[in-house]
Amino acid sequence: MNRRTTALSAATALAVSLALGLTGCSSDDVTADNAKGKPKLEVSGAFMPQPVMDMAGGFLTIKNDSATADKLLSVTSGLSDDIQIHETKNQKMQQVTSFDIPANGELKLERGGSHIMFMGIKQKPKQGDKVDIELHFEKSDPIKVTLPVEAPNHNPKQH
Repeated sequence: MNRRTTALSAATALAVSLALGLTGCSSDDVTADNAKGKPKLEVSGAFMPQPVMDMAGGFLTIKNDSATADKLLSVTSGLSDDIQIHETKNQKMQQVTSFDIPANGELKLERGGSHIMFMGIKQKPKQGDKVDIELHFEKSDPIKVTLPVEAPNHNPKQH
């Protein structure tokens, strides 16, 4: 190899290295953008009143601190194989397929309104127990939540 060929090979290697480096940066940026576009959800105020029958309700608030809306699609738990999400309209409960979680907003699941309904529970948890659930969303990763079991008449709005 002569000096000119060595210089040309070095320049080519440098150009290829820079191109690969830039490609790597742009793919990292895409990954970062995807992470930024994903909803940022936080759960608070979770509880379950001690059930008196073979059904139980679950209540919590999901706060969305992002510019991307999401949807709560389902809830799973070892407590029941039939967990539904319900809304209350005109004093009547009805099952729905999802709940919207608005961008920079929140979804409140509370007594007298929208809630989680555990049908045919396998065993009745008692006040002081804890029930583990997992929330499943359209865009966000699942969130595991522990519901403390409160008195049957517990209502945080009254405290």
